[in-house]
Amino acid sequence: MKPDTEIVTINRQNLASYPDAVCFINSKHPAHSLKIQWIEKQLEAGLRIKLLYTEGKKKAAGYIEYIRGEHAWRAVTAKNYMFIHCIYIYPNENKKRGLGTLLIDECITDARHNNCSGVAVITSSRAFMAANGLFLKCGFHPADNDGRGNELLIYKLNDGPVPVINDWKSQLPMYKGLHIVYTRQCPWVARLVEEIRESGLHKRLNFNITELKTAREAQNGPALYTTLSVIYNGRILADRYISPTRLNNILKKEKLM
Repeated sequence: MKPDTEIVTINRQNLASYPDAVCFINSKHPAHSLKIQWIEKQLEAGLRIKLLYTEGKKKAAGYIEYIRGEHAWRAVTAKNYMFIHCIYIYPNENKKRGLGTLLIDECITDARHNNCSGVAVITSSRAFMAANGLFLKCGFHPADNDGRGNELLIYKLNDGPVPVINDWKSQLPMYKGLHIVYTRQCPWVARLVEEIRESGLHKRLNFNITELKTAREAQNGPALYTTLSVIYNGRILADRYISPTRLNNILKKEKLM
């Protein structure tokens, strides 16, 4: 570890002392408590959240969240792998300093100590998901992709079964009309859904909001990322976090509002 950095592992005892464990959401916003509740439950399933602090700074410069693949909140099968949900380095001045590599190394070390077969992650060149460059530099390699610009990368520690992307596309025909399908894994998505409910938009447009409440439901969800899907008659309109303005623009483009 770099001499001017500290990595803190979040647990039940210190969760309340580290607000950075909830990604940039004001602690007074309802979405903050929703994420806290989600974290507390997932800690029981082995969730790891690690925060990286640089010397003299009170705000975390880095964040990584991961869990064993059996409990991953993505449409993947990754048995006996550690699966990374989320990683970020912030702000831009902290990037290109090797901090992301430190967090990934923490995950790889955890995987090795827990006799895992490796580490897996979904990457994308599009917004709100980690790009593949950092992982490739850390020794990951491609294992699968979904044909939509999303890629499953793995770091192998032994010759166990290789993770795969589940057949999430087969779920889409079941979604007739307009749907938002989401999980509380991302507090920004939870915030968006709360804002939609408060505005009454879903009632005005007569669309359904469905929360995937377990990792198993997410693994069998209608999109690879699973955190947020906007679906219209079996067609994905968005498959990751979007702002309320972006959602309105999508609905207008589809002539749904």
